[in-house]
Amino acid sequence: MSTEPETTEEAEPGTPDTAAKGDAPKQAAPEGDSTPPGSAASEADEAASGDSGSDEAGSDEAGSDEAGSDEAGSSGAGAGEAVAGEAVAGEGNGAAAGVSEAEAELAAQRIERERIERRKAENKGRIHSGAKLSGKAADLLAAVRAVESGEKPTATVFAEPEPARRRTTPEPVRRPGPVSAAAATAAAAPAPETVQGVRQVLTEGGAPDALAPQVATALGEGAQEALRADPWQLLRIPGVRPEQADGFARALLGAECRPEDERRGRAFIGWLLEQAALAGHTALEAPALTAALAQRGVPDPDAALQSALAEGEALVFQDALEETGVPAHAPAPVAAAHDPGGYEDGNEGDEGHEGDEGEDGQDRRPVRVLVGLERYALAEESLADGLARLINSVPKEDGSAEGWERAAASAQGSAADLVRAVAGHGLVLHTGGEASRVEPARLLGEAHRLGLRAWAATHGPLGRDGFAELLRRFRQADGPTEGAGPAVVTVAGLLSGAEGPGRDAEGALDLDLLVVLDAPQLDVETAALLVESLPDGARLVWAGDPGVLWSVGPGRVFADLLAARVCPQIASRVPDPGPLGELVSGIGVGELNQVAAPGKEVVIVPVRDAGEAVHRTVQLVADSVPRAIGVPAEETVVITPGHGGAAGTRALNAALKERLNPGPGRFGGFDPGDRIAYSPAPGRTLPGQVVGADAEGLHLSCSDAPVVVPRERVESCVRHGWALTAHQAACGRWPAVVVVLPGDAAQALNRPWVYTAFGRASRHLSVVHGVEQALPRAVAEIPAKPRTTRLPALLHTQARAQPAG
Repeated sequence: MSTEPETTEEAEPGTPDTAAKGDAPKQAAPEGDSTPPGSAASEADEAASGDSGSDEAGSDEAGSDEAGSDEAGSSGAGAGEAVAGEAVAGEGNGAAAGVSEAEAELAAQRIERERIERRKAENKGRIHSGAKLSGKAADLLAAVRAVESGEKPTATVFAEPEPARRRTTPEPVRRPGPVSAAAATAAAAPAPETVQGVRQVLTEGGAPDALAPQVATALGEGAQEALRADPWQLLRIPGVRPEQADGFARALLGAECRPEDERRGRAFIGWLLEQAALAGHTALEAPALTAALAQRGVPDPDAALQSALAEGEALVFQDALEETGVPAHAPAPVAAAHDPGGYEDGNEGDEGHEGDEGEDGQDRRPVRVLVGLERYALAEESLADGLARLINSVPKEDGSAEGWERAAASAQGSAADLVRAVAGHGLVLHTGGEASRVEPARLLGEAHRLGLRAWAATHGPLGRDGFAELLRRFRQADGPTEGAGPAVVTVAGLLSGAEGPGRDAEGALDLDLLVVLDAPQLDVETAALLVESLPDGARLVWAGDPGVLWSVGPGRVFADLLAARVCPQIASRVPDPGPLGELVSGIGVGELNQVAAPGKEVVIVPVRDAGEAVHRTVQLVADSVPRAIGVPAEETVVITPGHGGAAGTRALNAALKERLNPGPGRFGGFDPGDRIAYSPAPGRTLPGQVVGADAEGLHLSCSDAPVVVPRERVESCVRHGWALTAHQAACGRWPAVVVVLPGDAAQALNRPWVYTAFGRASRHLSVVHGVEQALPRAVAEIPAKPRTTRLPALLHTQARAQPAG
């Protein structure tokens, strides 16, 4: 084990389980929220849940400082806390008056998503109602109450027809083609007169008129009248909190503004479900939702839920639970939602399933009642349907059986297992650490030699460039081959058409094999788009490290698929090498081991407070690591739990800029040569450098590609990038990494965070350690925060719907 390289300040040798000396600094007191909705200083920028430093408690996601940051939710808060609104919404998303190229790209994907959904068979119609609720709407609320109380068995209150069995080989479906960014922009941009009308209403209610473009886009044509008729629709804008929407409604409605107003209850339900999505959930259990409504001052939560269901603003589902020990009459705890083997869909009677029926023949399996937003429900159902299509269809006969077997024999080991699995299956999962990427690379090379149109897709440009280099080395080692071989793209570029093979005449991706790396970072909507975009007979491999942080967006797709065991799973047997590999592998199984580091691969730097942590971090990046390890500052990244706090990314980036690239920040706080992290959309971070600025905006170079960020979007989408959060750094690797753990970050730590942060280093890891025993405790005792998803139940339903044998 090594001490800090060639420094005169005290450094304690060993791995991070060595306790730091000195008293832990006190937690920073949260600052109040007294700003108007949507203002630049609103809620998230200084809220305790963000600025106290938690990467998963609202500071590292799009729900923290700005919606354009690389994260999308506060998974550090439990589901009950998240739905209670303690996860903070993003402040700056869409603050620009115009529509940027990045927004146009997202709009294009949304339009394609809608077209895909329209061609799917609609098995559930929207609920309509008049002034009073009746029929299905009333039945739904009665169902929720009856199931929760145990008064009625599942089958009597959620009677639905048995789903039709799928054919083993689905018929080809004509898929929609991609939508151009220009067309998406034209469709998304509100009319100027609409924006002006909304601006007038906002001014009357005391809300910032800068929100007008966002409100007009969200509410569409007639936005002015819609907002005046229902002021609580302001909650649909990211960054607006319930108390701010209440103040806006009081200003517009006067004495007519009452807590029991149905419009208020419906809006609060939508807001709570969006907050849950920021925390990673695709749905919420009904008891948690109604409890959160009560905490928000809704007098009759059940009536509010009934109204939201009747208006189609939320959907209700029920999942039958396996034998989990949860009584049928009691609401299933949120944690139970994350045991993919702990429940199954209860829409089918499963007559003859021994032990599931009472004497009256009714299904008495315990269930949980879930409420969710339509967009995530459709995404999960579309994803489950598309995965079933891949699992149950026969891949195209690309290459002979003998050719595939020769390829497997040449690969050897677990790489051979991967080749054989892909030869005979449409969907395969591959798990392993950073070193295991050699196996998907070998698979792609063998597939290319067999004549397949093979492509790889990574989460971000850092992963793309690194995997492309790995493929290049494989091609050089194998000698001259025909063509350029398999290519690597980013997932966003592949879906938008900016990268990759393009689409065929039916709108499907023009490929035979797709290997998606960084699979744990796939949220449910992106995963659904990928699967729906594959042509019939194509092969899909999802590869990734199950120990890293989950996706920024809602869902835990890769983990749900691994737990469901509906397709072949190949676990790599290639270990990560050296002391860093040994350290990270131990963390993955809950052990923070002492490792020998003769080459100063791991260095522990104990600190007493956040100020000292910042000082030592700057010293490491600018002096110690370049001098002792030989890694220059531009190849070193700093990782810290959150954006705020005395040792968050803001404070660290300010100190690092002052040392490494001082300047006046005349371009919106940036100077040429600054390292930046550009987030064109939630969940995506592009590292780069500032080139300059002009009337068009801030000019960046991201992975050697020029990017221009309009000046009105700079504040919400661009950060300095010497210091990142773990989510922002999740899919990158750097020669040297400095992980900063100030004392106030102790509660933000868990095993996936530590595993992700420590695993970003390829040659050297320095740990600025101020959390004492909180670090080994987090590794040993604190797993990933649970997420409520419906995908496992949907996959089980699909599996039972297939013909036996």
